Amino acid sequence: MSKNKILVIDDEKSMLEFLSIMLTKDGFSVATLDRGQEGINMFKNTHFDLVIVDIKMPEVSGIDVLKSIRSYDTSAVVLMITAYASVDTAIEAMKLGAFDYITKPFEIKNIRVIISKALQQRKLLDENINLKKQLKSEYDFKNIIGNSLPIRDVFDKVRKISHTNATVLLYGETGAGKELFARAIHCNSHRKSEPFISIDCGALTETLLESELFGHVKGAFTGAIEHKKGLFEVADGGTIFLDEVGVASPQIQTKLLRVLQEHEIKHVGGNKSIKVDVRVIAATNLNLEQQIKEGKFREDLFYRLSVIPIILPSLRERRDDIPLLVSHFLKKYAKKAGSKIKKMSSEAMQILMKYNWPGNIRELENVIERAVILEEGDTISTESLPDKLREQEIGIDEERVIAEGLKNTVEQTERNIILKAFKECAENQYQTAKKLKVSRQNLQYKLKKHRIIK
Repeated sequence: MSKNKILVIDDEKSMLEFLSIMLTKDGFSVATLDRGQEGINMFKNTHFDLVIVDIKMPEVSGIDVLKSIRSYDTSAVVLMITAYASVDTAIEAMKLGAFDYITKPFEIKNIRVIISKALQQRKLLDENINLKKQLKSEYDFKNIIGNSLPIRDVFDKVRKISHTNATVLLYGETGAGKELFARAIHCNSHRKSEPFISIDCGALTETLLESELFGHVKGAFTGAIEHKKGLFEVADGGTIFLDEVGVASPQIQTKLLRVLQEHEIKHVGGNKSIKVDVRVIAATNLNLEQQIKEGKFREDLFYRLSVIPIILPSLRERRDDIPLLVSHFLKKYAKKAGSKIKKMSSEAMQILMKYNWPGNIRELENVIERAVILEEGDTISTESLPDKLREQEIGIDEERVIAEGLKNTVEQTERNIILKAFKECAENQYQTAKKLKVSRQNLQYKLKKHRIIK
């Protein structure tokens, strides 16, 4: 584990020597300088977890050092050294961004407590910065896996609208990645440093959903024992993602319309209007236009939500991305499980390519995680896949015929039929030929043709 690096700036040589000995003894890496400008220059060229600077120094004062360091790095953690007579100046320094101050003459015990708190602050700041970087990386568009034409079309549209404040309505089946795209839109917008709040409108009762979204005042209903902020307030300045908005009740729809039109909310049980600045991204797997015809969804709300409608393709509409997704999930779960698995067998991959994926990417991820756990070798075999995938009925996918051509589809279907029968007969060629009602010689030819045997 690397040592915390501390920079001490003080024009008194004895003070520099004292702090250097004490901090080094406590396990820190220490640099000392006796001139303010030299300290500023070193800070700009070297990373330090903490800066300790004396307030009163000739030429460049400690206050000037603080201002320069904080203007260069707003997250810098700085402690001021002061005499009892200069406490007012130290308090002023804290208003300028200093973390705390230590007074002369020192009590070593007190210094150590203050330094420990300051370094804890530095640790929290670093964790926050790293988390934001991680989230930005995780939800950057380049990390959304896919290179097929349908998903590239979505990328192009999403990139164009991310920097705007336009309301977005994402259409897509369950597991198609609606929240992933919503987060990517937020993380690539000017709101990225503000909150991203997600809520599933179908997971809560109407009363709970209303309270979660808009907050409530004390006594608004049984159990409302204190005031509670709503998620629209929490997300102020940022983005709120309303998943499965199509199932929201008429009352919730009316309140959502008010937010979109007036940019304000009212707490449940309250009368005061509260202004909010929130970008709304909604998602649904329902046909909202059909819901409107059936009287289940407000037409005016629909038009407010669907300023930018984006349809996310299902996994079966982007089969070319399956190998990329499989590779990504294999690396993820092999690393997590400490496994040496690196690839799928060609037979297992063919099964994945053929399956219809009603649960989309989420289902594929679950299948790969399960396979990594069950597989004992270094390659995922068909035996590690769920029975429903291995036993899927062999049929002709018309869309695939159009995309791949009749010849390729027929050959692939023939291979799947032979492979299935060969496995069911425990790879006994005589029994397989009998089951398929072909000669053994013909079967051997086709087994070699389709590279099932060498």
